[in-house]
Amino acid sequence: MQRSVTKEAKSVDEAIRLACEELDVVEDDVEIEIINEGNKGLLGIIGSKNAVVKVTKKAGIDDVIVDFLRPIFEHMDITAQLDIIHEENQITVNLTGDDVGIVIGRRGETLDSLQYLLSLVVNRSSDEYIRVIMDVAGYRKKREQTLVRLANRMADKVTRYRKSMTLEPMNPYERRIIHSTLQGHRYVDTESIGEDPNRKVVVRYKANY
Repeated sequence: MQRSVTKEAKSVDEAIRLACEELDVVEDDVEIEIINEGNKGLLGIIGSKNAVVKVTKKAGIDDVIVDFLRPIFEHMDITAQLDIIHEENQITVNLTGDDVGIVIGRRGETLDSLQYLLSLVVNRSSDEYIRVIMDVAGYRKKREQTLVRLANRMADKVTRYRKSMTLEPMNPYERRIIHSTLQGHRYVDTESIGEDPNRKVVVRYKANY
């Protein structure tokens, strides 16, 4: 996608207008660099020089995302297609491709780290906070389903044996799924213990049952 163009015309305003037309944007959405203001020369003819400007389209959120991720993917030697979905105060970036599995990492750790960095970059360019979610070929949905099953299985064991059980360390997103799944459960409740990155969820039997 063309982001900048250099134009020459009899005046700066005319050069800017031509550049904006080529980029298909309005002047408020561009940054303008005047390379040469030009001059009318003697009698408006002899020695006259055209004005030269470089007009660059201001980066939108999608541009920010692509500009941040593309070099990373090139360094990882993978080809990924990006599907960027905008919702109210949330952006979801779905990655697809033959070799994008490496972006997930062990238990999603690489994906979570990349999502965190992308969130910092996006919100640095935004006037209001935007929640950023990165997913790879539906990984997060599958992981969520796995965690829901795990939570219910642990709740059944805790209820049966009336003994607390501690799950493996999880990131905040995954712990939230466990807490949400068992919220309001009749026989068990949950709490998080420890310090990140080794913070864990404990599933406890409610003593009053």
